[in-house]
Amino acid sequence: MGHGIGAILISPENQYISMTAKLCFNCMNNITKYKACAMGIKAAIESKAKILNVYGDLVLVIHQIRGEWETRDQKLIPYRAYIMELVEYFDFIGFHHILREDNQLADALATLSSMFKINQDGVLPMIQMKSHEESAYCHLIEEELDGKSWYFDIKHYLKTREYP
Repeated sequence: MGHGIGAILISPENQYISMTAKLCFNCMNNITKYKACAMGIKAAIESKAKILNVYGDLVLVIHQIRGEWETRDQKLIPYRAYIMELVEYFDFIGFHHILREDNQLADALATLSSMFKINQDGVLPMIQMKSHEESAYCHLIEEELDGKSWYFDIKHYLKTREYP
C-alpha cells in the first residue's frame, strides 16, 4: 500500500512533534530514509530552529549526507543534494547514526502511515491516544456474597473434578 516515513522533532524543552507521511510511489529503503530526513529538516526550518541534530538509523544515508561516503546511486544523488540545500538554513546541523532500536517512535509512525489508504483530500482517520491509570475490569468485579475468594470454585473443581 506504499511506503511510510516518520520523523520526530524534539525541542530543548523535551516537547515532541511527530510527523508521518505516505510515499505513494515505488522506491527503495534508502529513498524513504532520505525523504524522512528531509521532512524532519523542513519541519525544523518551519519552526525557525537554527541549531539541529539529526538522528537516523540508516548508516548509508548518514555517512553520505556527512560527505564521508560517496553517493554513487543515481537515484540518491538528487535527495542528498536537496538535503544539502536545506542545511544552509541552520547555524549548526549535525547528522548522527543511531540504532534502529533507538528509533522506534519514528519507525512506528512510518509503519502506521503505510497502513492507511489516503482519500483524494489527503485526509486520514483521526487517531486518538489516551492514557488509562487503572484497569477497566476492576470496576466490574462484584464482591463474592458467600465470602469465598473468586477462585474458590476453580480450585474446588481442580481438586475434586466436580462442578459446583
